[in-house]
Amino acid sequence: MKTHAIRIHEYGGPEVLTWETVEVPEPSPGEARIRHTAIGLNLIDTYHRTGLYPLELPSGIGSEAAGIVEAVGDGVTEVAVGDRVVYTGMPIGSYAEHRNFAADRLVPIPDAISDEVAAAVLLKGLTTWYLLRRSYAVQPGDAILLYAAAGGVGSLASQWAQQLGATVIGVVSTDEKADLARAQGCDHVIMADDDIAARVRELTNGEGVAAVYDSVGKDSFTASLDALRMHGTMVSFGNASGPVDPVSPLELAQRGSLYLTRPVLFHFIRTRAELTAAAGELFDAMENGMSVRTGQTYALENAAQAHLDIEARLTTGSTVLLP
Repeated sequence: MKTHAIRIHEYGGPEVLTWETVEVPEPSPGEARIRHTAIGLNLIDTYHRTGLYPLELPSGIGSEAAGIVEAVGDGVTEVAVGDRVVYTGMPIGSYAEHRNFAADRLVPIPDAISDEVAAAVLLKGLTTWYLLRRSYAVQPGDAILLYAAAGGVGSLASQWAQQLGATVIGVVSTDEKADLARAQGCDHVIMADDDIAARVRELTNGEGVAAVYDSVGKDSFTASLDALRMHGTMVSFGNASGPVDPVSPLELAQRGSLYLTRPVLFHFIRTRAELTAAAGELFDAMENGMSVRTGQTYALENAAQAHLDIEARLTTGSTVLLP
């Protein structure tokens, strides 16, 4: 069948995103065909577009979507035609009206969650899960530092960390985002152009935080290390300002025997059992009051404008593309 998709033939700015007619074959054994109803936009999509995370070109783009199962291949037992499902992961290519995907990587959407919310939350929510529950398991009474606290992951992480009993210090870039961060669970907010490490020390009576969750990368890395308490954990999980420069292990020793990790979500959800268990924890957190805010939506064919806006830090909360 024919459908439409966003594809890239070269790396570059948002202008390399092209709207094309593509062929979707019948599902192979183990696959399901999904009619997308909502597609999540994530900062990692811009890394794929620019070549920071290289793809084999030409390529589709996008790693998260929700929709309706329209057909299944031989041997599929995990889902059935008509099921509402959401997914994230490889292969890249969710910026499409229809596509085939491995059935064992599809997560059923609970009745209480809309397709738009599901598409907005799965990748960011599972990212939040592996940050707070696996990379450094937040404990009651911990203080943590969270960058981009008004963004998609940040808005979830601040709320979930509050549920876990943490004191959340958020970093934002504007007064408007500061207000959002406070409304979403941050106990304290620091502006990105402040002396972040010094402000953290002030807010923690000189101790520092148990963990830093840093999606900024190069520009914030040293300040993040300096904000940690002894034996604190530096979780570097993004490159918004560029990749972090090589670091000597002595830098960790000199700051109090710190831990440094650069985790990747898909190492934590390798099996269907791991995936569904993680999604279950996420949906439980939502049932316990964690809200998902879709800050803006764009038509799928206008994905280039969405990329411009997210890179200019003009978006708040989660962004969804609508086929």
